[in-house]
Amino acid sequence: MPLQPFNPHQDVQIYRLNLPHWRQPGVTYFITSRLADSIPQPVLSKWRQERTCWLQANGCWSENEITRQPENIRIEFHRRFTARFHALLDAGDGECLLRKPEVAEIVAGALRFFDGNRYRLGDFVIMPNHFHVLITPAPDFLLKDIIRSWKGFSARQINKLLGRTGAFWQAETYDHIVRSEEQFMHYRGYIAQNPVKARLKEGDYVLYRAEVAATT
Repeated sequence: MPLQPFNPHQDVQIYRLNLPHWRQPGVTYFITSRLADSIPQPVLSKWRQERTCWLQANGCWSENEITRQPENIRIEFHRRFTARFHALLDAGDGECLLRKPEVAEIVAGALRFFDGNRYRLGDFVIMPNHFHVLITPAPDFLLKDIIRSWKGFSARQINKLLGRTGAFWQAETYDHIVRSEEQFMHYRGYIAQNPVKARLKEGDYVLYRAEVAATT
């Protein structure tokens, strides 16, 4: 998968739910999607409250403004909140249904299904209660529609397999536009090392490493 980094000279669409979402045509994204029960609600509420207080104390009224702050502020934000969020996921709370090989394979199949058609798929890892993936949408295909397709199809199939009902995925997905070759390699390394950091044994996760072409 060739990297298509953020283009500072091209327009960006920004919208937010609980998290900010930046959209730019043709770029590569790092995606994290988690199960509905992956982080206890009181823990998540505390994290959100601390993040809001920190942003306001540093002159930012939304997370969107972080990108316009000095480098030391951006680094501190990601250390305090982005890294901590991923650590909460790696704690392994919830039922961790993706630990089941037959469940993880449904998700892996959904990620691979339209590779080369609707998007170019990069590395991914399926952890017990979340997954990370690198992806570059094809022209005329929106990231939100791709993610909705992944989550909708996999949730239906998994609920049918397990004889369960109700929400499977958390509604909102974390996404970040990859900004440079260095950041791209960082995310590839993060994906590869995530099972090691979480001290998972083989069979508790699915790791896929894509062939990487030169940046175009």
